[in-house]
Parts: sequence; structure tokens; C-alpha cells
Amino acid sequence: MGADPLAAASASVGLVAVTTSEAPAPVGPYNQAVQAGGFLFCSGQIALDPTTGAMVGSGDVEAETRQVLANLKAVLAAAGTTPQQVVRTTVFLADLADFGRVNALYSEVFGEGVSPARACVEVAALPKGARVEIDCIALLA
Repeated sequence: MGADPLAAASASVGLVAVTTSEAPAPVGPYNQAVQAGGFLFCSGQIALDPTTGAMVGSGDVEAETRQVLANLKAVLAAAGTTPQQVVRTTVFLADLADFGRVNALYSEVFGEGVSPARACVEVAALPKGARVEIDCIALLA
């Protein structure tokens, strides 16, 4: 068997997987984040407790949002960057009526300085019955 061409291509462009025990472990064939070309591409986070893997919040969108943001901050920190370096986010909501409550907590993390570009969409469902999921792209420090 020859070398894996995808792995060889990844190595040649400098792709680096980022992992931390301070955020939930991936539950599929993806990484918490990937560094590439001076950017960090963070996978979407839902309100999983990094230690237990259980959902937090019992359906309370504010509690879920706090955990989602904590998970994202942990992944950013593991890559040596901060929320202030985030240039783009996508917010997925199971119910767009939750926008105001999610946005208030989101602004506590991303509201200072130059806020990231953002898309916010309502989706039919999220993994594990989550009410909110957020992903992001950040500059590496």
C-alpha cells in the first residue's frame, strides 16, 4: 500500500489538527479545529460538557449558549488565539425565536472591538436535541 494521498496533501499545505480536553471530543471523523494558512477553522460546538459528554442546560437556550461559547473559547485557546481574533461565525438555532437571548450572550464574547462577520440560521434540528450550535473562523495570533 502507498502513502495516503489526502494525508500527504494535508501535510504539504500545513494543515494542523487542534484538540483540547477543555472542549468536547469529536463524535465523528472531524477535528475540533484545523489550522490552515494563518487561520483557525473551528467545528461547530453544541452544549456538551467536555468532561462527561452530556448535554447541559436541559433545553434552556441561555445555559446551552454559555456552554457553546465556553467550548469555542477552549478550542481557540488551544490554538493560541482568542475570541477577539474571530473573523466569521455561523450561529445555528433550532428556533429563531431564541435569537435575542442567544445574541445577548454572544455579544458578551464577540461584541467588543471589530465583531466578526456572522450568519444566523434556523435549522430543522441539531445534534442531540441542541437548541444552538456555533462555529467560527479565527486569525491565528
